[in-house]
Amino acid sequence: MATAATTSSKQTVLQYPGAAPSVSARIHPVVLFNICDAFVRRPDQAGRVIGTLLGSTSSDGTVEIKNSYVVPHNESADQVALDIDYHHNMFVSHQKVNPKEVIVGWFSTGFGVSGGSSLIHEFYSREVQNPIHLTVDTGFTNGEASIKAYVSANLTLGDRQLAAHFQEIPLDMRLIEAERVGFDLLKNTSVDKIPNDLEGMESSMERLYTLINDVYKYVDDVVEGRVQGDNNIGRFIAEALASLPKLSPAAFDKVFNDKIQDNLSLVYLSSLTRTQLSIAEKLNTAAQIL
Repeated sequence: MATAATTSSKQTVLQYPGAAPSVSARIHPVVLFNICDAFVRRPDQAGRVIGTLLGSTSSDGTVEIKNSYVVPHNESADQVALDIDYHHNMFVSHQKVNPKEVIVGWFSTGFGVSGGSSLIHEFYSREVQNPIHLTVDTGFTNGEASIKAYVSANLTLGDRQLAAHFQEIPLDMRLIEAERVGFDLLKNTSVDKIPNDLEGMESSMERLYTLINDVYKYVDDVVEGRVQGDNNIGRFIAEALASLPKLSPAAFDKVFNDKIQDNLSLVYLSSLTRTQLSIAEKLNTAAQIL
C-alpha cells in the first residue's frame, strides 16, 4: 500500500509496508524456559533481558527456534549497547556443539515492541537476513505470558528510510504432554504447588476428554450439514483413529489399571527408600555423637 503527495514540480511517494510477509515461526519450549530463567537471574538494575535466538529456516519460510542465549546489554532512554564480543563468542561455542543451529533472530522480555527494539534489530539484521524478533511478557501484563514474534519492514519516504515497522507473524508452539504441563504452570501468574504424576495425569485426561468432545461435535456438525467439512481435518481425525490399538473395553481397562498400579508401586518404593535413607542418616549422626 502506498500514498502519494503531488507538488508543482515533482511527486513524493510515502511507501508503507504491505501485507505481512509469508514467514512463520515455530518455537521449542526450552527456549521459553531459558528466557524466563534468564529474566529471574537478571541483574537488579536490568529492566529486561535481551539475547540471541538460534535455529533453522525451512524451504517454506518457517523459522524453527530451537535454542537461545542471553547477551549482556546496557540500555538508556535513547541508546542500547550490546556486548558484541560476548555474543560472537557464545555463538562460536554453540556452533561447536551443534553446527546446524544458526542465528535466526533475537528475543527480549516485556510486553510488545519497545522503543530501543529498532536499534537492536538493526544489529541483528547485519547478522542474518530478515531476523525474527521474539517478545515474552514475563510481567504478565494481561494476566498471562504473552509470546509474540515479529519481523521488521522499512517505512520510506522516496529514497529516505524513515523508520522500521514491526509486523507480527504466526507463532506456533508444539509441545509434548510433559512440556505442556510445565508450560501451563509457567504461563499462570501463581500456582500453589507443582502437580505430582497422578495430578498431571488427571489434568491430561481432562484435556483429552475436552478435545474428544470438540472432535465429536465437529464431526456431528459436518454430518448434519451445519458446517462445511475440511479435508485436512478429516485426514487428521482418520490418522488419530488409525493409530489407536484395537482393544476391547475390558482389555483397555486392564492395561490402564496395570499402568496405574505400576505408578503407585513406584511412588511407594520411592517413599520407602527416602524413609530408609532418612533413618540411616539419623542413626549415623547418633552413633557419631555417642
